[in-house]
Amino acid sequence: MSSLFLDEDGPQPPKVLTAPLEIYANLRPLIENNTPLTLRFHERSQRYQSFLVEMNRETGWIALDELIPNDGERFLLQSEAFHVEGFYEGARVSWSNDQPVHVGEIDGARCYWIPTPAELTYHQRRNAYRAQLKEPVVAAQLGGAALRKKLEGRLLDISATGCKLSIKGNQQTSLQTGQVYELSARLPMGAIETAVELRHLVIDEKLDTSLCGLRFHRLSGLTQRQIERLVYQLQRDARRESAETPFG
Repeated sequence: MSSLFLDEDGPQPPKVLTAPLEIYANLRPLIENNTPLTLRFHERSQRYQSFLVEMNRETGWIALDELIPNDGERFLLQSEAFHVEGFYEGARVSWSNDQPVHVGEIDGARCYWIPTPAELTYHQRRNAYRAQLKEPVVAAQLGGAALRKKLEGRLLDISATGCKLSIKGNQQTSLQTGQVYELSARLPMGAIETAVELRHLVIDEKLDTSLCGLRFHRLSGLTQRQIERLVYQLQRDARRESAETPFG
């Protein structure tokens, strides 16, 4: 069986990336997802928040947003060494900087330019890669003996061990965490039907939507292979897109 089907909760060992292509590919999601970054100066206990706002592969520099609290600027301008870390999609990305910082401006807002790290630590906290399902929309149904009627929804992401399902309306009275349901979905590589356990239920009142974190329950061999092929394909496409997309 593929390593994609190891326990999703098991952490993976950290990887130290040194190839520029890999480094930029793993920094890019921090910008795209507006991911908060935590900065910690080596000789100080205070933690600061910032964001990655720009990358320039031609010059080899990346730009950080202003620090919160803003007294951290003083330490930046004193060229104190600092450590940066951010989290996205179950992965921790971190690096250190001991080079001088240059103050700049992007779209009228203050920023701080630092050299692109020569080493980036990437730590995937899940064994199973979680692939985003955007277009075309993947329609799905949640049913089973525990439900009076099937609930219509759409899959937002999928991994080898589970998926996230979006259902319109507040389903807090209909669904129960820990309960096993029947999921049917029309994936790009074929329809699947399988039992799933509801692990998490989050209600988004603004969007009037229920977000369901589902874990696959007793997958058949055929369904395993279908999901494995899809996840692998989506992961490969995402890596290719990151590698081919030009940076500023």
